[in-house]
Amino acid sequence: MEKAAANALPPLRFLAVLAVIAWTFFLYFHFSMLSGTTVEVSHGGEDDGSADDPCRGRYIYVHDLPLRFNADIIRDCRKINDHWGGMCEFVSNAGLGRPLADRTEGVLTEQAGWYNTHQFALDYIFHNRMKRYECLTNHSAVAAAVFVPFYAGFDFVRYHWGYDNHTRDAASVDLVEWLMARPEWRRMGGRDHFLVAGRTGWDFRRSNNLNPEWGTDLLAMPGGRNMTVLVMESTLLHGSDYPVPYPTYFHPKTDADVLRWQDRVRGTNRTWLMAFIGAPRPDVPMNIRVRDHVIAQCKASAACTLLGCPRNLGSTQCHTPLNIMRLFQKTVFCLQPPGDSCTRRSVFDSMVAGCIPVFFHPGSAYKQYRWHFPEDHLRYSVFIPDGDVRQHNVSIEDVLRAIPQATVERMREQVIRLIPRLLYADPRAAKLETLKDAFDVAVEGVLGRVARIRNGEEVNSGGPVDEDPPYLFASTDSKFRPRQWKQRVAATPPVVRKKKKIAVQRNSLSISSRKL
Repeated sequence: MEKAAANALPPLRFLAVLAVIAWTFFLYFHFSMLSGTTVEVSHGGEDDGSADDPCRGRYIYVHDLPLRFNADIIRDCRKINDHWGGMCEFVSNAGLGRPLADRTEGVLTEQAGWYNTHQFALDYIFHNRMKRYECLTNHSAVAAAVFVPFYAGFDFVRYHWGYDNHTRDAASVDLVEWLMARPEWRRMGGRDHFLVAGRTGWDFRRSNNLNPEWGTDLLAMPGGRNMTVLVMESTLLHGSDYPVPYPTYFHPKTDADVLRWQDRVRGTNRTWLMAFIGAPRPDVPMNIRVRDHVIAQCKASAACTLLGCPRNLGSTQCHTPLNIMRLFQKTVFCLQPPGDSCTRRSVFDSMVAGCIPVFFHPGSAYKQYRWHFPEDHLRYSVFIPDGDVRQHNVSIEDVLRAIPQATVERMREQVIRLIPRLLYADPRAAKLETLKDAFDVAVEGVLGRVARIRNGEEVNSGGPVDEDPPYLFASTDSKFRPRQWKQRVAATPPVVRKKKKIAVQRNSLSISSRKL
């Protein structure tokens, strides 16, 4: 017995040595891999040795979703052509669409960076940008937020027309079930997760819509309402949907591309006082039905240019980037009344062209894009209450002409300075060197929101749109001279009005050389 025990000792010692060696290697590789990515998740002090880490508090973990939630949707783009004509073309070039060749009047810069980008392509663009984000980590435990690359906007298009609500919600339900089974979800109940749904929030909140068959219910279903969802327009129902800019046609690769464009629009000769691009909207709710009145005032003014959009599927007049950017670059003020909803892609296209936006509803920008726009709205925009326009209490032209030239120039310069924050850089290139684009600003907003939630704060996307935000600009004509414009126009004989319009046209309306 003693001899047998003695013979067993060497193997036991050997196993013990192997165990020590294995444990040593495990600790070494574990901490060596974390050494370049560890972040103070508990938001502790600055003396923990990670204060000099440029990614501290910025690490993002990306879920490796099954392909049915993203890549398969893009691959099957031809199946959606009946509902989204040319979708395959729009998702080319990492979601930017077909490159634009500018051979007419030098509307765009000679450098590359201009694409025929669809307004609802952000799901794909944002995911491709996230792949090159400088603070990605494979260790979810150290991540400040978790990105979910689900193409919710493209999923909306697949099943919106001709399907029942069960089919419309199938992918969203499947996604939530997949996420809730993951350990990353259980850490904060999904409140550190975020995704992009590149349409308006109303397209993902069917239970709150007047139309019980419109869209999916992603934002209202259990699990879905826990995540931060980036949309083109927030529903502002104290929820978790946060608005980010619509994609524009410009996707620069470098700071130099942006600076060249800013210099270009800064020096553009603007020959029109105001402009509008869009179609009438006679069938929208009364609380945002002001567009037809704006169009009527534009048509009646020699200082306004109009690019009308026939409401038929074959019309391309308002979907031709060169026509749109040419007009915006020639205009001082761009009129932005609500359309099918409060927000418009046109706001961002016009501001990229250096045109000062004129809003008629606080839900068009002021209550929406708080991460991307300054709080002081007077610095970059004009607000004219939609009710005054509908009741013919105010002349849009008179309000704009009353703004001093020096003020107009300051406002335009502020718009031009905002341009980098309103566009999405080319997702195939490294990020802009020093400038922050719309992607950077949105990611900072998400990280800030998650950090506040982690600290125990109650965070939501904001209150109802009928609550006036601070710095709301109301026209002086509306406040102090109600109906004066209507009475003056009514008292002017039609022949006189026609002669005045012809005279103004002969003067070419060069806004840069005359007082507004």
